[in-house]
Amino acid sequence: MAALLELTSVVTYRGPAQVLRGISLTVGERESVCLVGRNGAGKTTTIDTIMGLLPSRSGSVSFNGQDVTRLPAHRRARLGIGYAPEDTGVFPDLTVGENFEIARWLARDRDGGSAASGDAFSVFPEVQDLLGRRGLNLSGGQKKMVAITRAMTLKPSILLLDEPFEGLAPVVVTRFIDAVRAIKAMGISILIAESNVTNSTRVADRLYALDRGDIIYQGLPQRVFDDAGVMRTLRG
Repeated sequence: MAALLELTSVVTYRGPAQVLRGISLTVGERESVCLVGRNGAGKTTTIDTIMGLLPSRSGSVSFNGQDVTRLPAHRRARLGIGYAPEDTGVFPDLTVGENFEIARWLARDRDGGSAASGDAFSVFPEVQDLLGRRGLNLSGGQKKMVAITRAMTLKPSILLLDEPFEGLAPVVVTRFIDAVRAIKAMGISILIAESNVTNSTRVADRLYALDRGDIIYQGLPQRVFDDAGVMRTLRG
């Protein structure tokens, strides 16, 4: 499988603290990959490095055959990297519709991509009923729906999801897992940062386990349960 996204020996700091210690990973075309680990393992730092929100000290990030290591975040978004952050990034004083207008402005020079704008709402059709509501008045689950739908309006080739299932009731988690599967069915690759290893196995084709900035497992999701040492680390 061709690598759509590839990290090679990436080292990243947050302030004076080194978080990523030379990690390498790939996401293939039309592939769903989970990056699983405890809080503080480096999952969000990995996502932020891919998106260009944090600079890497060394190593490289390539997307669709292009070295994007030094590109700013908005340039990466226009190339086709979609992003839904853990805190959703929904502007509280703007309506949901206005949040989408900002995304469309960012995408004004974006050509191609895997999903048409209308497809974005097919994943979470209930978001269309929220267009006139201010971000401040959304529930946590609604904000996550808006964040993912907003990322989809950029017609991404890959979607980065940071803790999309965090804080959701089990029945809502199932709804979001179904949404992730629907996004993958559109031909969009997905990289998910996730703390719950069981949730990861429900959506991932492959899994990376991360601890203290190092990859400690990579392979098929169900096989991770056979590695007692990795499971002890993941469960703390």
